Amino acid sequence: MNHGWLAVAVIGCSFACTYWLRRYALHKSLLDIPNGRSSHTVPTPRGGGVAIVVSYLVALAVLFGEGVLSSAAFAAMAGAGLGIAALGFLDDHGHVAARWRLLGHFFAAIWALCWLGGLPPVTFFGATFELSWIGHGLAALFLVWLLNLYNFMDGIDGIASVEAVCVCLGAALIYLLGDHAEMTWQPLLLAAAVFGFLIWNFPPAKIFMGDAGSGFLGIILGVLSLQAAWISSQLLWAWLILLGVFIVDATVTLIRRLVRGDKIYEAHRSHAYQFASRKYGKHLPVTSAVGVINLFWLLPVAIAVTHFGVDGATGLIVAYVPLVILAIGFRAGQLERS
Repeated sequence: MNHGWLAVAVIGCSFACTYWLRRYALHKSLLDIPNGRSSHTVPTPRGGGVAIVVSYLVALAVLFGEGVLSSAAFAAMAGAGLGIAALGFLDDHGHVAARWRLLGHFFAAIWALCWLGGLPPVTFFGATFELSWIGHGLAALFLVWLLNLYNFMDGIDGIASVEAVCVCLGAALIYLLGDHAEMTWQPLLLAAAVFGFLIWNFPPAKIFMGDAGSGFLGIILGVLSLQAAWISSQLLWAWLILLGVFIVDATVTLIRRLVRGDKIYEAHRSHAYQFASRKYGKHLPVTSAVGVINLFWLLPVAIAVTHFGVDGATGLIVAYVPLVILAIGFRAGQLERS
């Protein structure tokens, strides 16, 4: 199959599935009802992220069937992604205790790492480190943190979708500019799956992603970044740079809430993007800003790392410092003023 047509088919599949899921949610009254911790004001159908899951897993199966995707990569992404999506789907339709969700998250992370081979040696400021089992443990924590922070950051219309599309398009461009064309279709088809959903999710959103979709995106993006690490450390650094908006906002918020002694498992509205959406009175400017930052700041820095010899860790610091300043400026992790 021509992979360009596959991308078009994935967009169409995701769009159609989201339409059906919206009708299903309305029929079953699966609505996200606004409350004191919400960033929206109108009851909105949820669970549309299942369209991303279905569309992307079908695309992966096609790539695997054509020999474009290895059995190990397919098993890592399909197994971990499907498990996290199923857990999120159950949580969207009822409630799964936090301890069981966390156990499921670590199981999915370990599953993926077993197929990927764990964390490869990492180059840090010019020195290469073989971290062995410590590295594998850090990789598991990274995957669990990424899938959870993706859930935390899916709080206003379109933001998680725009982030995923921009990150995946950036990664695909980096693969094309390098000698890794065979890797291009994995992030590109994920961008296509998310784009079909984004048409419905763009501000003002007609349906929300839900935990099934946000958790799936988090674990898949993490697996793609670790898969890239086996090609070169520079590609791993590039993925971390591209994911900077979400990583920085979620991490700064978590640290400040921990320092203050908050119960971090409780819902809140103290991420920088949430403060920003309330400041501007709408979601569109914030969601659009995420896209602009990704394409015009983080992507050039990532390309500098992969193609112009900039050290990966140095590039990460350069990329993240303005994001940290921005997050603090928008009061990430602070208490809301009464």
